[in-house]
Parts: sequence; structure tokens; C-alpha cells
Amino acid sequence: MQWPSISIIVPTYQREAVLCSTLADVLKQDYPDYEVIVVDQTQDHQPETQAYLEELTATEQIQYYQLSWASLPGARNYGVERSRGDIILFIDDDVELPESYLHAHAKVFMEKPEVGAVAGRVFDRMKLGDDPNLSIDQLPPEAMDPGIAWYHIDLVHTTQPQRVISARGCNMSFRREIFGKHGLRFDERFRGNAVREESDFCLRLRETGYIVWYSPEANLIHIGEESGGCHDISTRSLAYQITFYHNHFLMGLKNLTPGQALRLYAKLFDCHVLGHPPCYKSGSPIKVATRFVFYWLGLLDAIGTLIKTGKKHRVYTTPADTPMSLSAQY
Repeated sequence: MQWPSISIIVPTYQREAVLCSTLADVLKQDYPDYEVIVVDQTQDHQPETQAYLEELTATEQIQYYQLSWASLPGARNYGVERSRGDIILFIDDDVELPESYLHAHAKVFMEKPEVGAVAGRVFDRMKLGDDPNLSIDQLPPEAMDPGIAWYHIDLVHTTQPQRVISARGCNMSFRREIFGKHGLRFDERFRGNAVREESDFCLRLRETGYIVWYSPEANLIHIGEESGGCHDISTRSLAYQITFYHNHFLMGLKNLTPGQALRLYAKLFDCHVLGHPPCYKSGSPIKVATRFVFYWLGLLDAIGTLIKTGKKHRVYTTPADTPMSLSAQY
């Protein structure tokens, strides 16, 4: 059996010890053909971290790129342009991987030609702690509705493989031809913590005719480090709040029909502004009023983004960045 080659892309920002442990975990993988591409947007590392990254680079265990700007979708695109694998796999910089992790991702592509993307299971410590006994066999039909799927899709507690509408950015892989033959790239206009950037990408992937497949075997542990990460922005900040709504509205305006968009915006308002389940936010009149203002500012911001940029979605990278091969075996 010939296993497809895999390019593992690790965007990182302001992470130290946990980044080193993540890379050590990746390099323990018993897989015949893979490369590790680290796209680092940190300007100054602690001496121990810097020394470790330099050692891995010098011994050609990783490809290391340090950038002067910070953008999660931009970092993904930058890594894609420099990859060679038949499969392109994205993980976060604060994860733990089982030994069979790469084989589990590759197996789906080898067995299911209709699959263009694999959404792996995420053992998210925070979400597992909220309801440790929850177990889901099949996701509800609402989880495939582009308008409200984001409130029903659960890639933490679901135990059975099945078709899904999107992956989680910390554990997802794609056939190379998604980026080569079909030319898809992540939209770099998704800002801040880039929430919904992977949802936007998976919605656009439908145009290729491929589907997204959930594989509970392709699982990892997401540590959820509180500091650093690809966003490193306080959830209490004004910028975060506006950006959160901006990204949701941007996804809807780009990809959804009017009916789907209305369902998304209504659910966004009900959950994140009014605080109803599954968000369970404070119902304090002052907090609701504050979130109401952020909601509308986010909408205006998203409209402004589309007016300013039109169809241009490459903000930090350009198509001229080391064009990748269009060939793909799997």
C-alpha cells in the first residue's frame, strides 16, 4: 500500500513551550512520507523556544517561516503555497496527537474518492468539561443547514463517521487539488481570531463537487492554551467583539442565500446578543444592549469590507507566492 504524502501546516503566534511540545508530538508520527511547515507570526521567542526551532530547522525536521504580519487565514495560505503533499493538513499550535493520527486522515481519502476534506474529532478539554457524559451518534439534520449548522454541529462529542458541512480549523485536511486544480484559498479578510474562516472555506469547497467527511478516528486533543495562539486577542476587548460579528456577517454575505442568511443572523442575535442557549450569556439589560451595538457594528463592518475589497480576498499573501504544483495523486 502506498500512502499519500502529507503536508502538516502549523500556523503559530505568541506560543512558547506548548508550540515546542506540539511539534515534538508531530515529529513522533509513524508515517512514511510527511513534512512539517511552521508559519510563525511571532516576532521574538523565548530563548528556549528559539533554540528548539532553530535546531529543528537546521536538521531539516521542519520548514520554518517567520512572518512580519499576523493573520490565521493568511498563514494557512502561506503554508499551502510552500507545500508538496498530496494531502494538506492543518493543526493548531497547542495540540496533542495520537500515534495513528496521520494514518487516520490519509485512510479516509484513500477509501472515499468523493471526500475532499476530512474533519477530525477534537477532544476539546474545555467543551468536554462542560458535559463529559454527552455522546452523539448522528448529528441532527440542522447540522447540514448552512444558516444554522454552526449551532448544531458538534465535532467534540460525535462518535460516528458521517458527512458534515464544515471542519474545525485545529484539525482538518484537504486533497491537494482543492488548492491546485480548484484554486481555493482561505479568505484573509476574516480578522482577529478568524472565527468562521474555516466555515467559509468549507462552504466554498462545495463548488468543487467534493464533500466534507467527519472521521472520529482522526482525533487529537486540543489543549486550548489561554495565552497566545493565532489570534492572541482578549475576548473582552472592543476589537474582538466587533470582529466576531464581522466574521459571521462576512461569511453569510458571501456564501448564503437570503433565506439562509436570515436564519444565521436571527440565530446569531438570539444566541450571542440575547444570550439564549446554546450560548447561555448574561441576560443583564446593559450587557444585552452592549452586545446589540456590537452586532450592528459588526454588520456595518462586514458590508464595508466587501465594498472596499470587492472580490479580492488575498490581503497578506499573493497568488505569486511560490505557486504550488497542480498535480495530485489522491
